[in-house]
Amino acid sequence: MDRVIFKNPFLLGLLLLILILLATSPLHFAQGYTTIRMTTFLMYIVITVSWVIFSAPTGYMSLASAAFFGIGLYTSAVLFGKGEVLLPLPVVIAIGGAISFCFALLVGTLTLRLKGIYFAMFTFGLVELIKHLVMYYEFNVTGTRGRTVAPVDSDTAFYVMFTIFVVLMLTAYLIRRSRFGLALQSIGEDEEAAAHSGINVTMVKVVTFAISAFFMGAAGAIMATRWIYIDPYIAFNPLFSFMPVLMALVGGMGQLYGPVLGAFGFAYLQEFLITEYPYYYMLIFGFALVAVVVYLPNGLAGLVQNLIQRWRRWRKGGLAGQYANT
Repeated sequence: MDRVIFKNPFLLGLLLLILILLATSPLHFAQGYTTIRMTTFLMYIVITVSWVIFSAPTGYMSLASAAFFGIGLYTSAVLFGKGEVLLPLPVVIAIGGAISFCFALLVGTLTLRLKGIYFAMFTFGLVELIKHLVMYYEFNVTGTRGRTVAPVDSDTAFYVMFTIFVVLMLTAYLIRRSRFGLALQSIGEDEEAAAHSGINVTMVKVVTFAISAFFMGAAGAIMATRWIYIDPYIAFNPLFSFMPVLMALVGGMGQLYGPVLGAFGFAYLQEFLITEYPYYYMLIFGFALVAVVVYLPNGLAGLVQNLIQRWRRWRKGGLAGQYANT
């Protein structure tokens, strides 16, 4: 399906039009709070697609997203602190992604020999470990609980997050269409067979794990400038580990646009329910999630594919009818 989009001029033009409208939205129709919402939605999309790059093809359930995202947040808190800006914002974002990348390389090298529930448990425990280490440092060394970050305007934050999103989607597409992506798929299907065929499975897993962490860290670095105040509980919130998994399941992981649809729909539904039904939103949210899992096993991407196939059958039927009449 991804290849079909790039070969079909209509679908490719539609994709480019959506990107152009999204990129120019703060200049025309999305201003103020709408721009802030769109930045938040893009943040969830970046985290979810980053998670899918590694976990979808390999089958490894990583719950370390909050660790990499939180590292990016704290990088901004340290280097772009309110009243003490040490480096320009683009450099801070690049450093936040780089630190997450290096940390993921270290963690992946040590732990990606684990499989199944053991890897999931370790990655989730990693989030808690980092949170408590940072908390200990803040309380006992700096004497504070959290840090303030120098704010940037909402348009700047949006465009930086949009740039991260575009680079991430290009990276995900190139990985999927490359031999590297084929190696990832073979690892997910049968890791031992992949190793016997000559694939360096540890290297492939570790590098992909680190690439996904880079984008999570970069997203955290720019979001810190919107949240302004950062502490260990905010930065290393376990929700940032579980939300990408749920968003990817809702959207579907078979196509690149699936996680995008799932993250956007999930984030929009969450915000709508919290605003309109603050006392019942978790109950409604749970029912909606169960309904999607039960009735859309392939996620929203599967629903889109079914609609496209029905439209094609209808179109072929209509054309066949016209030729029969002539």
